[in-house]
Amino acid sequence: MPEKVRIGFVGVGSMGQCAHLRNYVTVPDCEVVALAELRPVLGRKVAAKYGVPHVYTSAQEMLQSERLDAIVASQPFTRHGQLIPELLAAGVPIFTEKPLASSVPVGRQVAQAVAASGTWHMVGYHKRSDPATMYAKAEIDRLKASGELGALRYVRITMPAGDWVAAGFTDLIRSDESLPDLAYDPAPANMSAEAFRDYVSFVNYYIHQVNLMRHLLGEDYTVLHVDPSDVVLTVRSASGVAGVIEMSPYQTTVAWEEAALIAFERGYIKLDLPAPLASNRPGRVTIMRDPGDGIAPTTESPTLPWVHAMRQQAINFVAAVRGERPPMCTADEALKDLLVAEEYMQRLAEARG
Repeated sequence: MPEKVRIGFVGVGSMGQCAHLRNYVTVPDCEVVALAELRPVLGRKVAAKYGVPHVYTSAQEMLQSERLDAIVASQPFTRHGQLIPELLAAGVPIFTEKPLASSVPVGRQVAQAVAASGTWHMVGYHKRSDPATMYAKAEIDRLKASGELGALRYVRITMPAGDWVAAGFTDLIRSDESLPDLAYDPAPANMSAEAFRDYVSFVNYYIHQVNLMRHLLGEDYTVLHVDPSDVVLTVRSASGVAGVIEMSPYQTTVAWEEAALIAFERGYIKLDLPAPLASNRPGRVTIMRDPGDGIAPTTESPTLPWVHAMRQQAINFVAAVRGERPPMCTADEALKDLLVAEEYMQRLAEARG
């Protein structure tokens, strides 16, 4: 591996710029050497702002002309089945936003293409990369191994609708250029057009929490029940741990109040996460321990570095490309999220009769 990982970007729209590119260009272990953008004026303006030396109007042209160590492709997930197999031909690791695809059949095709490619694909569940989540996950695993607070009993994730942008598009370079007609992935044969719209909507908004639930549990789970109100989703893990995802039980207009509670028999870890595009702000971890036997309970909240999740995600991807750590979420695991989303749709239909 060279001193710096050479990265090519495919797409520099709003998320491409503000969630990804502006973070990668400041990671010391990598350099963004090229970008491909279908809108040529936008591509040139973004490249000039971020100091990217080479600009192309198609991914194919960039791959033919550049020697890359990795690709970051921030594209609509409803096109992943068209795009990812094409990018895998470069034979280098790929990063895309969540989810893996817009349906289970397309997700399976993508996962199979990754497996056959000889490389790997990291799916952008940035909440795993928040310093608070990384700290909490390490402590959860330690407590499960030590048993000092008893068994893990329950995980609850609350995700209210809120201001997810948090002024994160303030410096976005915009364009009035039209995009060409693009091919999108087909709807699955077993879903009506209306059901597919509902599925894509759920996947777009709550798939982060579906993925985070597995990450915090440390194992797979199944969906037990969805309330007809479409607010509560209950799950059970492979080892029998209960879990709940609360989907927008309320909403906020100028805040983001996402939280997770990981409960052991004699204590808990609480995780508060900032808005997805908040800058230089990690989440917050609170740990309560009540060992009993006359020992005073304690509550602590570690001070975490001023690093936001999207930046840490870029750091984690580059480290994975360099072989210094495994990717945070692979295509195979991300496929499980689409299967959970299918279970959710089935349980919701059953609940509504």
